[in-house]
Amino acid sequence: MKLKLIVASLFLVLGASCAEAPEPKTDNLNGAEVGARDVGAPVDVPVIETLSDQNQGFDAFKENLLNKTWELDPSFAVYVGFYQYDDILVVPNGEHRALQREFYATELQALKQFDANQLNASNATDLAIIEGRLRAQIWYIDVYRAYEWNPAQYNPAGAFGVILNTDYKPLTERLQAISRRLKSVPEYYQAAINNLKSPTLEHLSLAIQQSSGTLKMFKNLIPEKMQESELEGPLSEQLTVGLNEAATAVKSYIVWLETKQAELKENGKARNFRIGAELYEKKFKYDIESNYTAKELYNLALSAKGKLHKEMIGITEELWPTYFQDQPISDDRLVAVKQMIDHLSQKHVARDQFVNEIRRQMPIIQKYMDDNELLDSDPTRPLVVRLTPEYQRGFAGASVNAPGPYDATANTYYNISPLDDYTDQQAESYLREYNHWILQILNIHEAIPGHYTQLMHANKSPSKIKSIFANGAMVEGWAVYSERMMLENGYGDNEPEMWLMYSKWNLRVVVNTILDYGIQVLGMERDAALDMLMNEAFQERTEAEGKWRRATISQVQLTSYFSGYSEIYAFREELKQKIGDRFDLRTFHNKFLSYGNAPVAVIRKSMLAELELAQRQ
Repeated sequence: MKLKLIVASLFLVLGASCAEAPEPKTDNLNGAEVGARDVGAPVDVPVIETLSDQNQGFDAFKENLLNKTWELDPSFAVYVGFYQYDDILVVPNGEHRALQREFYATELQALKQFDANQLNASNATDLAIIEGRLRAQIWYIDVYRAYEWNPAQYNPAGAFGVILNTDYKPLTERLQAISRRLKSVPEYYQAAINNLKSPTLEHLSLAIQQSSGTLKMFKNLIPEKMQESELEGPLSEQLTVGLNEAATAVKSYIVWLETKQAELKENGKARNFRIGAELYEKKFKYDIESNYTAKELYNLALSAKGKLHKEMIGITEELWPTYFQDQPISDDRLVAVKQMIDHLSQKHVARDQFVNEIRRQMPIIQKYMDDNELLDSDPTRPLVVRLTPEYQRGFAGASVNAPGPYDATANTYYNISPLDDYTDQQAESYLREYNHWILQILNIHEAIPGHYTQLMHANKSPSKIKSIFANGAMVEGWAVYSERMMLENGYGDNEPEMWLMYSKWNLRVVVNTILDYGIQVLGMERDAALDMLMNEAFQERTEAEGKWRRATISQVQLTSYFSGYSEIYAFREELKQKIGDRFDLRTFHNKFLSYGNAPVAVIRKSMLAELELAQRQ
């Protein structure tokens, strides 16, 4: 399941990445790194020599960087709780892209004044994160160029939704901001049409689905808030005009998308959704920041799949006499595992109680975490379970929208896509996938102590850089790690059924990596993907078909779960060996999460440096 941090809350949900892998500094920033153009004019900076001057100067640099970021990307600012520019909707045209690129290049040049060896540990890691992000953003503009082929990225509804539903100022004032943003919506969609040179059929389909949800934002959700506020007078009139014009623009965009879709289907000239090995490796490097290459992680996942199969066979053999007393176990043990999972999966919540059951489980899981002193929590940071807004549907069945550090006490939303559009057969398949045991693991992953708890800690980090420019592999890796950690500490009473279902769920993490690399780089086709998902990862058809679709409209993000989880778990075991009997799990968790959403490698380096310093004193 995806967060699209969200983090900037929607980044977890949509698969976008903010914190990319740092690369070594170089005097020549042209060529393969950022394209053929010069990255910007040299920046005259004062000579900073002392440690104190370096840290003071870098603190000022970071604050200035963030302020400029919010000016250039007001929607991103809204997601992280910075509302100064909430009335501005940026038109994503070529002129604005040029401004963004100039900003990234200039700031990258300005970073040269700082020496990581002269900065304190927190600032040194912030420097690496900033440098990686700036390099990545230039690469995304110059080389990746998704703005030319992904129509689903043009969706302004998310920021409108945050403004509408977050009580950071009176509703009337928020409606005023919305009224001013609405004026740019027609131009926004015209820019999208002008940008899209070679869309893929898969992203056209997603854009049509989500744009239909966006239309409801302008036709239903905002008008409902207007009625709630009993708005009258000029503002009411302005909003009505703006909403009508915005709705017309969305409708025109949907017509354009549908026309383009039909045209490309007929002439067969649609862009291939597969990005290929070269782009994949580079995107993996920027998005994941792993110690592995994408190919190495793929091979590691293949090995992990074999180990999980062996563990699942052992549990199945243990459970077989309980559930199949008179039936001999199959010689093909993977067939037996699938039989056992199919049998156990019949135990699931009723269709009409799916969301209510998730709400019921939240306080139970929270209490278990607190009672066992696994991690600090904060009851003042609210978690709200809700139906996924329609403009966000079509990517993941469950996700989290978390507030940013500028408005850290705002609601975190745990989004659950309803089963309304499923046939009875599809709904049953979905509920079997999220059966009695796996639904609990899902809630651990998405909420407690997964995404919700981790992002709450991130917003308390003294470094806004680490919290805002999130590393997706750390965020998703923590959520996956938290599942196993809870079970290791007794959640589920060590039932073999729970461990079998957990192994199936963890197998999904492993297979995500195999699937994503297989599809995007190796050209895996749909039938082969579904066969692997259903017969080797034991997923229900509805889940498998949904994952195939997800792997055709995202790239690399599906590897973040396995990458982050593997590195977090390995680091914990490494610290256990170093510290011995003095190792405390709660202390480890709180310390690890205090670094915000920094890459695992950055956190590991910082914690080991602190440990070494403490041992010398």
